[in-house]
Amino acid sequence: MTGIKLNCDRYHTHLCRAGAPGTRKILRKNSRGGVTVATEFVADATDFSPARRGRDSYDDIEPWFDKLAALDTLDPHRNALREHIIELCLPLADHIARRFAGRGEAYEDLVQVARVGLLLAVDRFDLTRGNSFLSFAVPTVMGEVRRYFRDSGWAVRVPRRLKELQQRIASVTPELAQRLGRQPTATDLAAELGTDHEEIAQALIAANGYTCDSIDAGTDGGEDAAAAFHEDPLATIDPNYELVENAIAVAPLIAELPERERRVLELRFGESQTQTQIAERLGLSQMHISRILNRTLRELRERALESQPA
Repeated sequence: MTGIKLNCDRYHTHLCRAGAPGTRKILRKNSRGGVTVATEFVADATDFSPARRGRDSYDDIEPWFDKLAALDTLDPHRNALREHIIELCLPLADHIARRFAGRGEAYEDLVQVARVGLLLAVDRFDLTRGNSFLSFAVPTVMGEVRRYFRDSGWAVRVPRRLKELQQRIASVTPELAQRLGRQPTATDLAAELGTDHEEIAQALIAANGYTCDSIDAGTDGGEDAAAAFHEDPLATIDPNYELVENAIAVAPLIAELPERERRVLELRFGESQTQTQIAERLGLSQMHISRILNRTLRELRERALESQPA
């Protein structure tokens, strides 16, 4: 028997596979500390199991949300179906956790945080808006992981106003992404929050100091969201991206950059565009954009460190 344990304050659930193909047994701890079988949910598991599905193919998830919405909140099968959906989507959360690995936090912790984000995405997803679950889940899960990194500490002190703005951005991004059908840009967020575009851009630059290139890509939503995981052939985890948080502590340095370098940073971190998208927009090669980003971030870090008191 294979068990998957999700540990967090609001959720304490064990999902186990057992019995004949097409069955799911939902096990929960009772008040006496024992484990009981709450419900057995029968589904076409052989067709929808993660093992049979590609990691970026989640078009089969929406019908399950349709079934979930049709059940009354008191229906005993509702929670079983919800947990079945969560189990089907666990590979998505684990994939995102892997893309953030190697950044100073335990991989097991990242998996737990990403799965909490998945639970939030499942509970908040509104099928009636007409967008895919994937286009909503990816920014929600990533937002939880980013928040975890931010809460874990900063290499350089970030202004309180930017941290507070990041919290506001995180709270509105999932719903705004679903409403727009794509990842919101800095302009979208500024309009939603009634905040200056430059403030939003600075907050996004700081927040993106922990992101990796491919899963942070802006998408048009729908079926394009999964493709963002593989869009850039050179979009592996870039260690230089974590250096942006140093630059944000001395934001005036960014204003002193040449126009092209500032524009590349704005497109990458302010509008969440991939290197490929930036290259097409500026008429340069993707490799050239990569070199500009690496060089600019490195220079910003060096200048930021020079400006700090010994």
